[in-house]
Amino acid sequence: MTFDVAYSVIGALLLVVAIVASIVKRWPLTETMIYLIAGAALGPLGFGVFSLDVLTSATLLERLAEIAVVVSLFTAGLKLRVPLLDARWRTPLRLASVSMTLTVAFIALISVLWLKLPVGAAILLGAILAPTDPVLASGVQVEDVRDRDRLRFSLTGEAGLNDGASFPFVMLGLGLLGLHDLGAAGWRWWIVEVAWAIGGGILIGALFGTLVAHFVLWLRREHKEALGRDEFLALGLIAFSYGAALVVHSYGFLAVFAAGVSMRAVERRSSSDQVPGEVLSMETVGDKYEMATDPEKGPAHMAGSVLVFNEQMERIMEVALVLVIGAALSPAYFRLEEFGFIAVLFLLIRPFAVHAGLLGVKKIGATERRLISWFRIRGIGSVYYLGFALGRGLPSGLAERLTALTLTSIAVSIVVHGVTVTPLMNWYQKRHSR
Repeated sequence: MTFDVAYSVIGALLLVVAIVASIVKRWPLTETMIYLIAGAALGPLGFGVFSLDVLTSATLLERLAEIAVVVSLFTAGLKLRVPLLDARWRTPLRLASVSMTLTVAFIALISVLWLKLPVGAAILLGAILAPTDPVLASGVQVEDVRDRDRLRFSLTGEAGLNDGASFPFVMLGLGLLGLHDLGAAGWRWWIVEVAWAIGGGILIGALFGTLVAHFVLWLRREHKEALGRDEFLALGLIAFSYGAALVVHSYGFLAVFAAGVSMRAVERRSSSDQVPGEVLSMETVGDKYEMATDPEKGPAHMAGSVLVFNEQMERIMEVALVLVIGAALSPAYFRLEEFGFIAVLFLLIRPFAVHAGLLGVKKIGATERRLISWFRIRGIGSVYYLGFALGRGLPSGLAERLTALTLTSIAVSIVVHGVTVTPLMNWYQKRHSR
């Protein structure tokens, strides 16, 4: 496909989505499904005017997905306006630790026994498919910072945490395949990949998010400086937290999410736990610079401006990457074995992992548990981990197998979860309101 045709196709797609966006929200359909269908129509499944060889474009795919994930993780962190000691955090923490570990373990077990993959490749596949997706799961995430719904909060928090928490299992799988040093008896993996990388990433993100937020608010309140350019503030904090975490060999995804959570925590404390409604709507009549320097409204204005910009960035990256996923799908990927594996993953492994992980958590009812079990949307995070693994020298046979399983799982998830998200969430909202 030439660049002029590509521009025309992408432009037409964006126009269509912009025009029908309000209609799509009422249908059992999502914008992401439209992007996927468009990509598939252009790729080998359709007219064949554009195709992407994932194996030869692994590095490009990894970088594109990396940008999309870090932007989305920061956005997810900013949405969670709940004190860190609030009991609501218990559920996403359990889901991102216990449930995710069980998911990786059972995917690996099924992959060894059924798909006949080596143990290292099986664990790697589990790590690729275990994280939920913060980019494509907008339909089940918190709608705004006032949203205290436990289901939405749990799914948003889980998506923010498990993209980074899955990394140790990626490194373990690569290590068992001889592509990464685990150390004698796995000591390096435990100390560096688990303890330090997780703890260091969270610490760095929390520290930078807190310091930057306090410093910017101080400049605005006391000196009327650092005004405007909130998009640069967002991108700067994301890149600074992510890069600093990588420099010290910790997990940048966790750092970015922690930075978003920390910035929101600073705003919540500075606003005396009250968010002015006129700031939330971002439609206030008046001077935005006056609002930015106001001691009461300034913190919420800063966080709100950053959140609005990040959400726009997130949508743009979503269009590009889902189009690429659709164009990368091949008829050879759609085999009975792949669909059987995906059915086991969605209908057995996820529900068991969720219910086991939430044992003892009394605040989540049976309805919420069942919906959490269903809404485990795969997407851009899995694309990133696939690209990361392919770039580390996977044997060609394993690379092709993992690519087929990953892209097929993502495509099925986008379609199946996309069809069910609107009716199920509407039903849940009506039931919850009663």
